Amino acid sequence: MKKEITGIILSGGKNSRMGVNKAFLELDGQRLIDKILDIYKNIFSEIIIVANDPLSYTEFSDTIIVTDIYKGKGPLGGIYTGLFYSKNDYAFISACDMPSLNKDFILYMAERTGKYDIVVPATLTTGFQALHAIYSRRCLPSIKKMILSDKLKIAGLFKDMRLLKITEEEIKSYDKDGRLFLNINTPDDLKKQEEKIFFL
Repeated sequence: MKKEITGIILSGGKNSRMGVNKAFLELDGQRLIDKILDIYKNIFSEIIIVANDPLSYTEFSDTIIVTDIYKGKGPLGGIYTGLFYSKNDYAFISACDMPSLNKDFILYMAERTGKYDIVVPATLTTGFQALHAIYSRRCLPSIKKMILSDKLKIAGLFKDMRLLKITEEEIKSYDKDGRLFLNINTPDDLKKQEEKIFFL
């Protein structure tokens, strides 16, 4: 049975380092957006894609395509938009360039929402994984206030909300190869991952 949680994909970045829309890059013969949607469709009762160019996503007829309410406000603006349109109280939010999402880990996080407003993994090396986290719609007023004040660092939201940090110890069993939170930001990142897949 699917969770009454919304799955949100943030696909509104400028793609300045990659030069093309990262969501449609192929890795191991599959587009990144399709990899994410394959997992989302198994878990979530609703899927929302937040995109700058919604017309590029018309093929995904079983998802809701929206565009930023507040333009040019980075990932925080994307989180706000996704939560605003979500019909569920909670939403899992991921960037569109994360090819190694783990269904079981997402479900593990979803089971821990409880009284919390945000459930976010954190590692010693990379800190909070704010674009691989679950947010409650209760975050909307605080996010709106931050956006209107032009304070766009997502971590600034964490101190105002009831936050559950998923520790490195908990993450470990779901992240055997250390790629769980991997982002494909540059052509070099893509090449490295293609090589890793080839040699696996």
